[in-house]
Amino acid sequence: MTSLRYDFYIGAEPEKVWDLLVAPEGTKKTFFNCVLQSSFKVGEPFSYVGPGNDGDETVHVYGDILAYERGKVLSYLEHPGPSYHTNHEELTSRVTFTLDTVGKCTKLTLVNDEWPDNHPSFQNAKEHWWMILSNIKTVAETGNTLDFGW
Repeated sequence: MTSLRYDFYIGAEPEKVWDLLVAPEGTKKTFFNCVLQSSFKVGEPFSYVGPGNDGDETVHVYGDILAYERGKVLSYLEHPGPSYHTNHEELTSRVTFTLDTVGKCTKLTLVNDEWPDNHPSFQNAKEHWWMILSNIKTVAETGNTLDFGW
């Protein structure tokens, strides 16, 4: 199995970074205008919903919450949205965000693992996580989003 791991050091307090990961106002700025919809209870569903193939309410990624500790850990088992692959229910990977305080910085670690061989979304995730995490860092530190030219 292949895994992706990213460590970012962000010049902002953990609460601010956490809000960019889970709060609607934060995810809209940092996850390509998507909102994370979830109760954040372990075992319950989540989805990232926003503009896309199916209009303004496109489900880009969905799945189940595996772990949630406010301000510390968010982990979920994810599937690509139905508009991306007809076999979306069979396609999974695990995503885990962890926040730690390092000096006056917040260390954001993202691990996206448990990818089965030949998962059609792997390359897309590999490219887009850099953009999302860079955007989180920039928004947390400056309040401004990055312009990716889209």
